[in-house]
Amino acid sequence: MKIRLSIGRIKDAQGQSLVEFGIVAFLLIMVIFGVVDMCRMVLVYSTVANGARIGVRYAIVHGTNSPITDTSNSVQNVVKGYLRAGTVNAANANVTVAYPDPAGTATSGCTDPGCRVTVTVSYPYDLLSSYFPLSVTLGSTSQGVITF
Repeated sequence: MKIRLSIGRIKDAQGQSLVEFGIVAFLLIMVIFGVVDMCRMVLVYSTVANGARIGVRYAIVHGTNSPITDTSNSVQNVVKGYLRAGTVNAANANVTVAYPDPAGTATSGCTDPGCRVTVTVSYPYDLLSSYFPLSVTLGSTSQGVITF
């Protein structure tokens, strides 16, 4: 009789371990998806931040001495080109170029050497998995002084 009881307990334990494995495997997969989404979010944020820096660098090098007449659109095109090369959908990105220092004319900011330029990039980030309903807008602002 002792043999039959131990065999019955082993069969019951096998069913229990199958249920426990199912629960633990589900939780492990959820954690893996969360880690992948967070790593991807960091990658997208660093791409957005680098895009803002690339835009400021382009703006400070191409000041008023540049043959380009509309530097704001040129900076936006450079930033969106950088974002396209990365992991960001550039069509959804919002790029704003501002010249905060006052200029001699009332229509635009100062684009002369010594004036500041600010580039702000924002991007609505959506997660890959739908288990975590989260919508975040990632953004970065970079500022520099026009040198040329």
